Amino acid sequence: MSEDQIALDGFDGVTRLFPLPNLVLFPHVVQGLHIFEPRYRKLVTDTLAADRLISLVLAKSGWDEDDDVPDIEDVACLGRVTEFEKLPDGRFNLRLRGVARARILHEIPTKKPYRSARVEVLPDLVPQELEELRTLRKKLAEAVLARFDSTGQAHGQLKELFAGEMPLGQVCDVLSYALPVPLELKQHLLADPGVEQRVEILYHALVPKPTPANRVFPPQFSPN
Repeated sequence: MSEDQIALDGFDGVTRLFPLPNLVLFPHVVQGLHIFEPRYRKLVTDTLAADRLISLVLAKSGWDEDDDVPDIEDVACLGRVTEFEKLPDGRFNLRLRGVARARILHEIPTKKPYRSARVEVLPDLVPQELEELRTLRKKLAEAVLARFDSTGQAHGQLKELFAGEMPLGQVCDVLSYALPVPLELKQHLLADPGVEQRVEILYHALVPKPTPANRVFPPQFSPN
């Protein structure tokens, strides 16, 4: 059993929330964090003394940085602190590994300076037919690889990713985190536990939309 599975097995459904305005974490990826605000230093201190789990959640657009309690999205990523460094002035450097999707059921009143919530862990919903999984994997691979120079290092690494044994849901999560797609789309991908749906969302985000044959660009000016 992996450390991630052990962490989930012992998880009681209550998590500390770390809202951020510009980052969506996904399961199976690692994010570095620099913690400097006093309330989040306290969050990290409590986390390290307990289960090492933190839920990164996206603050909704329009958040004012002066707002201590921003509106947040309904689905977060439960992450596990794998490494940390406490600096002499009390700040922390962390490496946080995404463990699972977590739907926020309700926030829990607390006297702590940070927010907490009860969440529901969302496992991947995976198609049962192997042939369907192969078709989806091929479809996504073609869309992703077409965007990279076939002679470049990134193309080779991605080709190895698709050819490897990593489950398709994990492949989607790694790509959703790494590819330069809009933040709102990343949150949409995080919020959907369905692997087939995530493949379709990524595919349509990556494949250029065809220009209708009868549309002339640039358009002609009217003589009137």
